[in-house]
Amino acid sequence: MLIASYNPAGMGDNLIVLTQQGTEYTFSRQGNVVQFINTNDEVIGYNFINISQSLDLTHANGQVFLSEDQVTILNNLITAAGFTSTLTVDDKPKFVVGYVESVEPHPDSDHLQVTTTVVDNDERVQIVSGSPNMKQGIKVVVAKVGAMMPSGLIIWPGALRGVKSNGMISSGRELKLPNAPQVPGALILPEDFAPVGTPFDAKSPAAQALFE
Repeated sequence: MLIASYNPAGMGDNLIVLTQQGTEYTFSRQGNVVQFINTNDEVIGYNFINISQSLDLTHANGQVFLSEDQVTILNNLITAAGFTSTLTVDDKPKFVVGYVESVEPHPDSDHLQVTTTVVDNDERVQIVSGSPNMKQGIKVVVAKVGAMMPSGLIIWPGALRGVKSNGMISSGRELKLPNAPQVPGALILPEDFAPVGTPFDAKSPAAQALFE
């Protein structure tokens, strides 16, 4: 997993890179590289300070999808700083067209439902959803584990009221699509929008026109 974020207005010229979830951690700084380590002595991420000296992120604002060449540059910075752990490219799509194959009531909630949802590569994931319009047989947008929502929320493996959930079925509002209803509810895609498993790009013309 590789989640990178660059927000110069809010955080200055710093590239934050996360490789796994961690709420408790220590850090070590060497030059312009800060390494974060969790309580199990595992590296969970880096902060690259003054990153514009090494990468051109002129047009970046929010999540950054790093190329293999860019990851190589970051690994060179890590090595030069004296750290031994390096980053691995993650080019798998994090937002995909999904299909809700089944829906079951949550055993400990009257408003949550447990779905089995097909994503890319015919993989099935369990996602707990609170969307009032959730039902079997619909196409949706799935934010997979490792996705960063436009709000900055990162999708990690988790559980809702004791039931495991690996991903999020997104609303148009959460994806910040133009004219999306500002109320709870999953974005139900037209049947002919795209095949199940297709990467979903919220900035594409097709996505931008969903609520016209």
